[in-house]
Amino acid sequence: MLKRLAQASLLPWVCSRCLHLQRQRRFITNVAAATTTAARDPVPPYPASSLSGLGTQHAKQDDEALRKIFDSVKFWEDFSRSSKKNPPTGIVGNRYLTHPDGFLDFVTVTLQRCENVVQKVSAASTVNEYKTMVKDLDRLSDLLCRVIDLADFVRGTHPNRKIQSAATKAYSIMFQYMNQLNTTTVLNDQLKKAAATPEVWASWSEQEKAVSKILTEDFSRSAIELPEGARHKFVDLSNEIAHDGAEFVDRMAPETNSLKFDSKKMRGLDPTMVQALTSWGETKIHTMRHEAQMALRYVEDADVRREIYMAVRTANKPSIRRLERMLKNRAELAKLSGYQTFAHMTLENKMAKSPEAVNQFLNALIEDNRHQVNEELQELMELKRGDARQDNFPDRINAWDKFYYTHRLISNMDHKLRSPDFLSAYFSVGTVMQGLSRLFDRLYGIRLVPRETQPGEVWDDDVRRLDVVSDTDGHIAVLYCDLFSREGKTPNPAHFTLRCSRELYESEIAEAANTLHPFSSPVEAATDGMAMSYNKHTNSYYQLPTIALICDFPTHYYPRPTLLNFNDVRTLFHEMGHGLHSFLGRTPLQNVSGTRCATDFAELPSVLMEHFASCPSVLALYARHWDTDAPLPMAALEQRLAIDTRTQPAETEAQILLAMLDQAYHSSLPLSSHFDSTQTYHDVYNSHASIPEPQGTAWQGFFGHLFGYGATYYSYLFDRAIAGKIWGDVFQKVPEGSVDRENGELYKNEVLRWGGGRDGWKCIAGVLGDQRLADGDEMAMKEVGKWGVRYRGV
Repeated sequence: MLKRLAQASLLPWVCSRCLHLQRQRRFITNVAAATTTAARDPVPPYPASSLSGLGTQHAKQDDEALRKIFDSVKFWEDFSRSSKKNPPTGIVGNRYLTHPDGFLDFVTVTLQRCENVVQKVSAASTVNEYKTMVKDLDRLSDLLCRVIDLADFVRGTHPNRKIQSAATKAYSIMFQYMNQLNTTTVLNDQLKKAAATPEVWASWSEQEKAVSKILTEDFSRSAIELPEGARHKFVDLSNEIAHDGAEFVDRMAPETNSLKFDSKKMRGLDPTMVQALTSWGETKIHTMRHEAQMALRYVEDADVRREIYMAVRTANKPSIRRLERMLKNRAELAKLSGYQTFAHMTLENKMAKSPEAVNQFLNALIEDNRHQVNEELQELMELKRGDARQDNFPDRINAWDKFYYTHRLISNMDHKLRSPDFLSAYFSVGTVMQGLSRLFDRLYGIRLVPRETQPGEVWDDDVRRLDVVSDTDGHIAVLYCDLFSREGKTPNPAHFTLRCSRELYESEIAEAANTLHPFSSPVEAATDGMAMSYNKHTNSYYQLPTIALICDFPTHYYPRPTLLNFNDVRTLFHEMGHGLHSFLGRTPLQNVSGTRCATDFAELPSVLMEHFASCPSVLALYARHWDTDAPLPMAALEQRLAIDTRTQPAETEAQILLAMLDQAYHSSLPLSSHFDSTQTYHDVYNSHASIPEPQGTAWQGFFGHLFGYGATYYSYLFDRAIAGKIWGDVFQKVPEGSVDRENGELYKNEVLRWGGGRDGWKCIAGVLGDQRLADGDEMAMKEVGKWGVRYRGV
């Protein structure tokens, strides 16, 4: 899913996935001639045919084609057939990547360009040279990201083993180069000199100042200024954390792998499942498999559920040891870097700013949520009291009762609704994509335009390319949609930024002439052949954000297209919210473009999009039966949503508890010789949970997000609260407000267009018209907690 990764890297001015190459090649061309050529180029160097269909005059045809390319395999084959005769274009249009060896060419060229930037930054001594310092370092980051982001994506997605291997080598080589850069402090020293020069600082734009601040803070957190011995220790601790964290995620396991029960005690569970799991009268339940979760929902025997719950919630001792070692090393790393705790170190550049502010938010949120949780518990308690089979703890809901009675409660509601799958007939993939395009057109003046893919451009024939087109700015982004399931594909939905928005400078276009082959012009060489456009407002070229959206929807069978349940619709809207941030956050500096913002701000656009998914005004734009074209019956959807959101208070409480545990684990506690992660786990749950956690469990050994989201697990809840407030106060303030252009422009101008180049609190204060929030202090965090995370859709 999407966050800034610089903090995890030993090199502060790039994403942690940004790496570089040691091998170099010489390129002999005439730089002066390149400058002349670049100056003569008045328009983007696209062939005329490549922009066909992008104008607004084709809006109706584009809208019809958008639905068909996803819903009809034959239409997609016919649509893209003409391009099959063209020469290979390279993966996602990168001209180097027409064959596996092209990855080596790509990193070699990139290395030469990086070295040029490093030499320029190192040699800077005049005010004018220092004025370009942020742009130079941002370009260096972009060069590295271009290779590593794409290589990382390709090695995990492309089915060709040779291409996977080449991408992996590119990734590895770049890592070696990054480590070389870590041996010198010159980049940090030069940036500090530039920022400390009043004339230089005054010349920088708001975004340049923001990037300067980001890079300086990342340098500081990367121990670049520590004495050599301490810096070596920092590197050792970082490596140990990375190793233990990866091991923790990959090797987590339960203390008890399986349980056996008399098959007669499995009453309530699907008989077919029981039969498949039973041998000689004993039913074997594997702790980490689906049957354990099913048993907790269906088995009538409370003692069986209790035993399964205890096993499912108890990780083995090696998992616990790896976790505690990682937490201890993180605490030591923060102390070595001059921070009170790892949470203080991590949150310094987030919207929250401090663990104290996070706890203010979480405490306010749990208070807001408590009443709803208690109401839900009372309903579960009524079911339990009326259950003739229950014979233990009749006056309370135990942890092992929760899933069972919640399922009973939902089932009672579900019986009132006809077949739960009938609604999916109104949500074919093509219909939903068409709806997203129509919504974006209404709110922001942008459309999704189908584009035929060229040979070698995509990693599977089922991948569709969409060009994002603005009614004022033309072509602004490229989106690759890999939405259908296939063998070996990850089941997890995700948004990948393969390349960020960034302004191209005349000097780098001139430099690109040194590597003109196989490109038709210097500006094309400067972008490796990938999509770019001419920005009439700045009179300069921009590389266009290039995004891959991955889902795992079932493959369709003629004549019926792939149909989505409503959770899938929400997923698609969520991921497209990230895409929208990338499309409209087209900043001149890539370090703050699109989703490259604070971790606790990055989910806001995607969570807000979930509200649009269930809004009647939005559904009216597109939701129609795939075969009859009948409109969606809203009353039936409202019943379905009432069921889907019935358990939200309990789910919210579970997320709050995990966020509180995350904060406790990244406090000073791990530095104590008596630190016990299991005791801390129970302390948090016993203090705040509505249903006590039974002694003997140790679920923290399964909390894999502690590695990737250490001290920031609260972020999703935080953005849910903000998204709900924006939805209610902006898009629902008046009827039809969710499709009103004025509201879209407000949200775009105050939030989306900034990417990460503006403080998130200023964005929120601007869109809500509440300047009390602009400073983002602890009281602002507490205020957001009071907003709660109740669903504000239908």
